[in-house]
Amino acid sequence: QVFSQHCPFLMGPIECLADVVTPDTDIQVTLSIFELASAAGLPCEVDPALVAALAGHRTEGASPEEDYKVSCLLLVFVAVSLPLLAADPASLYNPELDGHNNNVHCLAKAIVQLSAALFTVHSKNIETHLKEFLLVSL
Repeated sequence: QVFSQHCPFLMGPIECLADVVTPDTDIQVTLSIFELASAAGLPCEVDPALVAALAGHRTEGASPEEDYKVSCLLLVFVAVSLPLLAADPASLYNPELDGHNNNVHCLAKAIVQLSAALFTVHSKNIETHLKEFLLVSL
């Protein structure tokens, strides 16, 4: 906010660039724009730092298809674990904390950010995988 007030001539183009990004935009261009926007303090659909960290920690000796399968299996594991987390007594809302004892209220944001970064690394459609995640979790 402060940056926008003091340097609107700089923040305006960055905000416009971030607004122009669509799912059809080249992934390298998207990551470059999101990295710029993130450095300027703007929220991004895909966290470029998380994408870089995940891309740098690929399994040695594994093919890209195997890494992709592991990413899909991770989402299946999370989807299957949701009913167990919901049944956990620590998942009850605690008004003193204004949240849950086991921080399950942060799970949705974590799932979206992690899946977006994982499937960006593999150059796959994020929306399609999140729809599949919802189908598996039901």
